[in-house]
Amino acid sequence: MTSAATPSATPPTPQEEWSEILKATLLRVPALPQDLFKRMRKAKLTFGDRVHCPFLRPFFLSPEDEERVRTVAETIAEIGERIVAAALDDKHLFAQLHLRPEEERLARIHTGYGPASTASRLDAFLLPDSLKFAEYNGESPAGAGYAESLAEIFRELPVMGKFSQRYEVYSYPLSARLLDALLASYQDWGGSSAAPQIAIVDWEGVPTWSEFEILQERFERMGVPTLVADPRELEFDGKKLVAQDKVIDLVYRRVLINDIVTKPAECAPLVKAYSANAVCVANNFRCKIPHVKAFFAVLTDEQNGALFSLSERELIKNHIPWTRVVADVKTAHYGQQVELLAFIRKERENLVLKPSDEYGGSGVTLGWETGENAWDEAIERALTAKNGVWVAQERIPIRREVFPFTTDVGQVHYRDMLVDFAPYLFRGKLCGFLTRLSATGLANVTSGGGQVPAFRVSPRSSAADGLEARLSAS
Repeated sequence: MTSAATPSATPPTPQEEWSEILKATLLRVPALPQDLFKRMRKAKLTFGDRVHCPFLRPFFLSPEDEERVRTVAETIAEIGERIVAAALDDKHLFAQLHLRPEEERLARIHTGYGPASTASRLDAFLLPDSLKFAEYNGESPAGAGYAESLAEIFRELPVMGKFSQRYEVYSYPLSARLLDALLASYQDWGGSSAAPQIAIVDWEGVPTWSEFEILQERFERMGVPTLVADPRELEFDGKKLVAQDKVIDLVYRRVLINDIVTKPAECAPLVKAYSANAVCVANNFRCKIPHVKAFFAVLTDEQNGALFSLSERELIKNHIPWTRVVADVKTAHYGQQVELLAFIRKERENLVLKPSDEYGGSGVTLGWETGENAWDEAIERALTAKNGVWVAQERIPIRREVFPFTTDVGQVHYRDMLVDFAPYLFRGKLCGFLTRLSATGLANVTSGGGQVPAFRVSPRSSAADGLEARLSAS
């Protein structure tokens, strides 16, 4: 009689392998967490006074999942650019995005080039059986410089040395890809310099100023002169935009359009130079069109179905949550007509309310974490807001993982964290990721969340696999 075959053991996941190596390393090198904090501060990986990453494990991504994200994210970015062009020609479509009059004026200024979003980012939740995007940051997404620097620090950890014996580990050259995208937009605009003078422009003292310095250093290391300037430092004489006694060819605009609108005098030189086509500005002001959260309402509203191909409509259905601008109207919910306000009240447990044009989690109200009275108050705020519309969006599945967390006194605990996985798109192509962790329903640095680097990993035994080889070459 032959005995039954013994089932093979399930191989450990990359997360499990890292955790085992980390535990052994902490016994040998108990000062590892403090050393990591010191390296982050030295590398300017801070948001205000806080270090970005109190965690001791990266986020790991398989080649198959990266390809899955790439296909959907790049399609959404392409649709975003198409909506920009269509909305500028279609008043009804433009009205659905609810831009303010001054934002519309800025968006209609001839840019001299495309695309609207040289750099953009999608906020996503990646699970084994689903991939959902909560919003599209089409304006000035932060964090690429931080993410790349953090990955470099993690590559130097003793844990990574041991882990890399078992896995091929790929990190993302975000600053180089960002610079390539900026230079491509500059060339589209008509710029001819091989090394144009770049100005990274935002308000002095913003918490992300340290990232500008990181990018400045990296751009200059790649041979492109770069300075960091406050909008109030800019001067325009009708022909040239100048900052710090240098003529600016290309503005990498990190100052938000919201601020440009509310502080017109301080931003006048930038806007005048842009209007005169005297400087290339990326992202240009048209990026506001897909940036607002009402963009997802445009995508998911059946009345706009003719704007998309059959495959795009299927992609939107599978990956974009149902979204509507909050108003006293009738609308369709997956083919069923509903009174929107009554529907929002009834479906509190399955909806989130948020301003169409805020950042950092400002104003976001999660219905499943909110009582009935507070939800009614949030609806009233949405209806009466004087600074722009709000949207209601259906709840989406979220990813949670356990991460080793370092306390302020250097102790290591394990915490169950929400994982917000945000792909960067530079000129519509996937180039890397921002990965944020939170113990609450909001995962962003400005709301107190943390950040970890993302690595694509595959077991060394399958490192020659065709997909991995193709991804490494891309």
